[in-house]
Amino acid sequence: MSSPRYSTFRPTRFRRALLLVPLLVAGLAGPAAQAAATTTVPAPAAVTTVRVEAIAPICETRLPDQADDTIALIDKGGPYPYPQDGTVFQNREGLLPKEPKGFYHEYTVKTPGSPDRGARRIITSGDEGHDGMYWTADHYRTFYDIDFGC
Repeated sequence: MSSPRYSTFRPTRFRRALLLVPLLVAGLAGPAAQAAATTTVPAPAAVTTVRVEAIAPICETRLPDQADDTIALIDKGGPYPYPQDGTVFQNREGLLPKEPKGFYHEYTVKTPGSPDRGARRIITSGDEGHDGMYWTADHYRTFYDIDFGC
């Protein structure tokens, strides 16, 4: 079940750059794309850079049915089954790109047979989640960038 809001999902600059990687490796991207991908801007000496690994995509169709239900609730603005849904996700693990507090929000994906909220979540990013969504099935140990275009 595809969510209407995300059917025209546009990747962020970071994800667009990731789309160039296979072309660059194969040598198929044009000189302008290669130059743009390899251009670096030196960081000021006082700034410490933290490297965040690229987050692998997962096709929305590969998520469990309960994730579709949660995405539909997010699109509607609720009501949510748990009071914690919609609260700010702190990104304490540092696995998602570093953003200001309040940028990420979390939502429970029900786990059949679980006596509590379970470990599955969808994390939204940006202004009301419009920039993207992430999937975690193991309570924030790993994240996947939900791809709504496949």
